[in-house]
Formats: sequence, C-alpha cells, structure tokens
Amino acid sequence: MESAVSANTILWLAFAVAFVFGAIGQKTHFCTLGAVSDIVNMGDWNRMRMWLLAIGVAILGSAALHAAGLIDLGKSIYRTPNFTWLSYIVGGLCFGIGMVLASGCGSKTLIRIGSGNLKSVIVFLVLGIVAYMTMRGVFGVFRVNVLEKAALSFPGGQDVPALLTAAGMDPQTAFLLAVLAIGGGLTAFSLFRREFWTLDNLLGGLGTGLAVVAAWYVSGHLGYLPEHPETLEEAFIATNSGRMESLTFVAPQAYALELLMLWSDTSRKMTFAIATVLGVIAGSGAWALLTRSFRWEGFASVEDTASHLLGAALMGFGGVTAMGCTVGQGITGFSTLALGSIVTFLAIVAGAAATLKFQYWRVMREA
Repeated sequence: MESAVSANTILWLAFAVAFVFGAIGQKTHFCTLGAVSDIVNMGDWNRMRMWLLAIGVAILGSAALHAAGLIDLGKSIYRTPNFTWLSYIVGGLCFGIGMVLASGCGSKTLIRIGSGNLKSVIVFLVLGIVAYMTMRGVFGVFRVNVLEKAALSFPGGQDVPALLTAAGMDPQTAFLLAVLAIGGGLTAFSLFRREFWTLDNLLGGLGTGLAVVAAWYVSGHLGYLPEHPETLEEAFIATNSGRMESLTFVAPQAYALELLMLWSDTSRKMTFAIATVLGVIAGSGAWALLTRSFRWEGFASVEDTASHLLGAALMGFGGVTAMGCTVGQGITGFSTLALGSIVTFLAIVAGAAATLKFQYWRVMREA
C-alpha cells in the first residue's frame, strides 16, 4: 500500500505541529535550561517537572502509536544496535555546557528568534555551521574516527524493552513494563505536586509531549511508503535521514542553512526537519506578536557575545555527536526508550548543572 499523502502535505503538517510547539514554548516559557537552572539556583523543580511530563507523555503516546501498529519505533534513528556510549556522553556534556553559555538550547534559540532576539539569530547561524561541520566536515572526521569507535553492540536493539527481552522477559511484557514504569513513572512524578498544576506548566508539559507524538504520526505513519515507486524500497517522505523523524533542533538548523545557501541546486529540497525549524520560529513569533511581547534584544557586551558564540559552537558539535538535543534526544529519542537517549539526557543535565554552578562560583568570587 502506498501513502496517499503528498510530500507537500507532510511538510505542511510538520510545519503545523512545530508551529504549535513554538507557540506553546513562547507562552509557557518551556525551557530545558531553565529547568536545570531553577533546581541548581533555587531548588525549584516545577520547570523540570514540565520537561519530565513532556517526556512521560511522549513515551506513553509514542508507545500507543507503536502498539496500534501506526508507527514502528524501530524505524527511527534512536533504536540502533550500536550503543556509541562515548558519543552520547561527550556530545551530551558539550551540549549541556553550550546551552548555558548560549542562554538556551536549540529549540529555545528558535523560539527566541520568533520573539525578536537577535542574539539567537547569531546562535542559530553558528550552531548550524558547526553542526554541518560535525556531520560532514572537519569535526565529523574526529566524531567518526574517535568517538564513535567506542561502542557496544546490542543485536536486538538498545532500547529498554529490547534489553529486557534479551534478559529473558517476554517481548510484550517487556514493552508494557518499560512503558508504564518509565513513561507512567515520569508522568506521575511530574503531576504528584499540587503546586505544579498551573495552566502553563500543564500546557507546556502535555503540549510539548503531544507535539512529539504528533510529529511521529505525521512522519512515521502518514509519510510512510512501504515501497518507493523509484527505489522499490521502504521510505519515509521528505526526511533527511531516510527514516521516520520527529522534533529535534540541531541537525535541522544545519539543513536549513544548507538549503538557503544552495537554493539554486534543484536537488536540494524542503524536508520535514527544515519545515519544523520554520514552524517553531513562526509559532513563537505569532504568539509574541499576539500578546505584544515581541521585543528586539541584542548582545550586552563583548563577553556576552563570546559566551554565545562558544555556546552555539558547543551545541552544534554536541548535538550532532550525541544524535540530538534536549528535545531531539531528551524527549523525541527518550520516547523510543532508547538507552542512548537516556544517557544523553543525563549528560546534558550534568553538563548544564556543572556550568551553572561554575558561573555562580565565579560571580561569588568576583563579588
């Protein structure tokens, strides 16, 4: 059976999902850096609970689509047999450090562009260039020849259900147990505190998680071709990876820059990932204009500029090396229950927390 959905339809749906994601992020101040910062500086877990709720909802929703046969999570880039542990750790740490220096992660950069932040435009450009260099350029050589050499192989897959199955558990039981324990556990933990139950917190967590699920459905179900008419192989419409994709915001920024620079090359096409980049900016901008919160903002000093440039470069390198960012691995990858995504999530949080503590120590020393 061939998909009856055209490439243009997939692209517009990807844009629409990302538009909603961007508007929600702008309204609720959904921010993974803020989640770590609030804990480190104030002991406040509300924004972290928002992030964890998004992960929990994404896991439960993605598992429901998978169980219903609408998508196959094994066809994503996350459930690979190769567990490149050093790449996940180094990439995650670099990304966590970078997002502190650049005042936000990849998705927050796009959201801030939509609300008039000129600093984020520079971060976008540097992040995209370094990400491209890490995918196919000079940093890519180091990534492939050094970091990715450190790997473990799990023939059945590196996701938690597959690991439980390899340990002797029934596959269906393993899947259900992992989904309920991790997805249900994170959701319950997030909703446990009554003070968390505000409109913005619930909308940020639920809306972000459901946006990831919706993107999986668009790419993995509506965009699925069992047999491409030209190659006669299985394909997913308009994806850069050739596999089903959801929301992630490092490599897509590189792809967006590539398309802009090589626009006259007719072999370059708009893709699912690029459409999501544009959608987030548009959604954030629309909400900022609607609520009259749009404000131009630039760099405050040379030090501020240097910090953002270094942070953007670290996020570009780290995001590609770890195969995702706070959304790409921290929610989208996590929703597949891939072990690599969980390790990357922890590494990002560790890198961000350590950098925040260093910044606090430096401020106190100067004071």
